[in-house]
Amino acid sequence: MADDKDNNGTARSPFLEEKAFKSRTVLVFGTINDKLASEVSQRLIALAAESKEPITMLVSSPGGHVESGDVIHDMVRFIDAPVNMVGTGWVGSAAVNVFLSVPKERRYCLTNTRFLIHQPSGGAGGQASDIAIQAREIVKVRERIAGLIARESGQTLEKVTADIDRDYWMSATEAQDYGLVSSIIVKQTELTA
Repeated sequence: MADDKDNNGTARSPFLEEKAFKSRTVLVFGTINDKLASEVSQRLIALAAESKEPITMLVSSPGGHVESGDVIHDMVRFIDAPVNMVGTGWVGSAAVNVFLSVPKERRYCLTNTRFLIHQPSGGAGGQASDIAIQAREIVKVRERIAGLIARESGQTLEKVTADIDRDYWMSATEAQDYGLVSSIIVKQTELTA
């Protein structure tokens, strides 16, 4: 990596980095931004080049930049190695898009995980014509997110669209009932190979 600090500015441990790589584990922790998307993409590409064995991605994030989340989502689907997605802590907003990048049977969460789905927000500013353009783009992103959640959860598009109109929080069990999660697990040994 370009520097020796993680996405949150914390110093990285070469020992822990090596252990995470050897265990085929990728962490998506904290706010999703371009730097985190780049780091996660690099790790995924390197792990897929190393072996086609499953990769475990642990996600605990409030979300962040939608397009940065899209990068991770697309990269998970792009590589040849299968990915087991494990939610922990909270999986919110753009992190849900990352979480939904794998087939449902590979979507897990730990018992205390909370999920948050909602529509994208924006801070439009500038000339009226620019604000109108930004508003149209937010509506497009909202429709795309609703479509992704509906497709991957099995819920109707109408229900998802209504649910994301405001913050919609779910416990692990509620997220499983909603169709976001296939299994709630306690131990790493419960992951499918």
